[in-house]
Amino acid sequence: MEFLVVSGLSGAGKSKAASFLEDMGFYVVDNMPVPLIPKFGELCMASPGRYQRVALVSDIRGGQSFEGFFQALENLEELGVAYQILFVEASTETIIKRYKETRRMPPLMKDGESLDQAVNRERTAMAPVRKRAQYIVDTTALSTAKLRGEMLRLFGDGKNDQAMNVNVISFGFKYGIPIEADLVFDVRFLPNPFYIAELRHQTGLDEPVRDFVFRYQQTQEFMTHMENLLGFLLPQYVQEGKTMLVIAVGCTGGQHRSVAITRALAEFVRRKGYHASENHRDMTRA
Repeated sequence: MEFLVVSGLSGAGKSKAASFLEDMGFYVVDNMPVPLIPKFGELCMASPGRYQRVALVSDIRGGQSFEGFFQALENLEELGVAYQILFVEASTETIIKRYKETRRMPPLMKDGESLDQAVNRERTAMAPVRKRAQYIVDTTALSTAKLRGEMLRLFGDGKNDQAMNVNVISFGFKYGIPIEADLVFDVRFLPNPFYIAELRHQTGLDEPVRDFVFRYQQTQEFMTHMENLLGFLLPQYVQEGKTMLVIAVGCTGGQHRSVAITRALAEFVRRKGYHASENHRDMTRA
């Protein structure tokens, strides 16, 4: 079991880091009361397979003294729960700028106190936690995408399928373009099986239709171009921080050509090491 404690300065990006960990398969609990941490550790140990990757967010909201927090961590060790601490921080100037943008107040801010004083007092209070952290991430110069990349580097398993999910959708233009699509491709230029009597009531998942679509040179050339394009784009989207990519492939009715092409593209994406799902939105519509 992987047990990660996420802590750090308010406004430094703990919530974003936790959301990225959740995307990576961690079971994330935010601001759990400190006395419950050992109990939760017991639950995880008693439920093998259910809580393989756990991340608990604990910070200054739990109190200014961390004696109870460290005692809870010692209790985890006594239970045999191996944990690590991720500490997220940023420069005082960056945190103040973020607070001004969100119009929120630091949790330790007192009446008549400046933002600078409140942030630095929290930094002093959190110093014992930072000292015990195995991982320290400074988000001062990190965009959201770069922070996600850092989380993947530290806690990912190196597989592309954790970096981004790809959903390939077939559809019919006469029913409208899927509103969730990031990329839309029109395959109405391909020969249409609809005009072949024995193929009309079949779909692009049926072998006779698939063979018909892929027997033509333009289909082969189209697939070559598509594979080259996606082979270039997919890692670029991962680097940019995209977690979900929706590719929509359309023909007239969404029953034949787009279905066959969607199946082929989904198989190509899987071969490239990404998790790919396929959805045939209009395949069974009359």
